[in-house]
Amino acid sequence: MAEDFKHIVRVVTTDLDGNKPILQAMRKIKGISHSLANAICHITKIDKNKKAGNLTKEEITKIESVIKEPIKNNIPSWLLNRRADPETNQNKHLVATDLRFQQESDIKRLKKIKSYKGMRHAVGLPVRGQKTRSNFRKNKGKAMGVKRKKKSGKK
Repeated sequence: MAEDFKHIVRVVTTDLDGNKPILQAMRKIKGISHSLANAICHITKIDKNKKAGNLTKEEITKIESVIKEPIKNNIPSWLLNRRADPETNQNKHLVATDLRFQQESDIKRLKKIKSYKGMRHAVGLPVRGQKTRSNFRKNKGKAMGVKRKKKSGKK
């Protein structure tokens, strides 16, 4: 190992494992998929298999700048996670805490307008049309189990 090897690398408010390749380590950042991590490595001209702990400060700043402004760095719009934002109608890519905050505010907006999805979120039921007979039998952290019919036979 080199003398300047870092076991933990901080990128966009997320700690990455320095022993993993940068392509795999970047996927730990919430909002970055395998495809986007691959595109970031390609644009910054960093080897995908290079260990995250061996990155220089310049390479880390390059990666952060591409993550913060992907449109200016020629990342295709279909890789972004917030295309045609409902408020601004612009393409954005959110990561880490910004993504969490935006998801929470989207769910709050759905609940406020009392849409079907918002009501399902509020009750704690599946939102995307899954069946509820066998799955989703959790009631605020406690498993409910199967409710059986009472036997009416006398013996």
